[in-house]
Amino acid sequence: MKPSDAVPDLDRERESAARERRATLGAFLRNPLGVTGLVLVLLFFASAIFAPWIAPYDPNAMDIPDRLADPSLEHLAGTDQLGRDTFSRVLHGGRVALKVAAIGVSVALAVGLVLGMLAGFGPRWLDNLLLLVFDTVRAFPTIVLALATVALTGPSLEMVLAIVIITSIPQYARMARTATLALKNTEFILAERSLGASTARILREHVMPNVIGPLLILAAMDVPVVVTVEAGLSFLGLGVLPPTASWGTILNEGYLVIRETPWMVLAGGVPLVLTTLGFTFLGEALRDVFDPRLSKGR
Repeated sequence: MKPSDAVPDLDRERESAARERRATLGAFLRNPLGVTGLVLVLLFFASAIFAPWIAPYDPNAMDIPDRLADPSLEHLAGTDQLGRDTFSRVLHGGRVALKVAAIGVSVALAVGLVLGMLAGFGPRWLDNLLLLVFDTVRAFPTIVLALATVALTGPSLEMVLAIVIITSIPQYARMARTATLALKNTEFILAERSLGASTARILREHVMPNVIGPLLILAAMDVPVVVTVEAGLSFLGLGVLPPTASWGTILNEGYLVIRETPWMVLAGGVPLVLTTLGFTFLGEALRDVFDPRLSKGR
């Protein structure tokens, strides 16, 4: 082939890739739940990242004479039992949820991906050992593990992160292991091994690009689970400690005064529900777009 003939082929490949990207984007935009989920997710990120500039008050500033005030133009979501602005506390609580979700999911995804590929591509004894570890971790309910851990170390945000990471790793690792086993004996992997490629190179260059896609979709759908775990632990007094604002602590404080005012419970519960719906809708839409077999089966 002449060099001049390679240029049109390269242009056709680029045009084909561009058409595929446009088709994927179009399929996503035609999914109303996916677009709704994307909007809710962007709203969650924006409100959490820019909370210090959006919040009208210091989330910990007390105004006792104005305690348990109803929503108004001055306090959009009312005030709590100490006169703190609930709307400001909800915004700053989103930062805690974002921190736990971002760090917890990303670390669990990275560790689970590596362990899953090692289990699927490594020797049989390593696979059995890692599966035993995964099953052991998954055998402990998250709340029970949290109660046992907090009894020894005391509640803290760092402990919430550790519990989220430890309990999330097995599901990513199992999915990565299954995908790696499916690729292990394919022709292009066998060809690489016959050419003398190292295990690390095969996993990095050939296995990981084919495994990471489903894991990212799972991660998007796992974010609301992580956010809910953090809120639940904080509600039980096992997570973020007062006066730090968290959706779980806002719900806990609102529950104590629910007979006097319902606004704190609503303020802590609504963003939790919207965030859960947003990531769930987005994850479902991404799964439908990137897995044609699921789309055809519906």
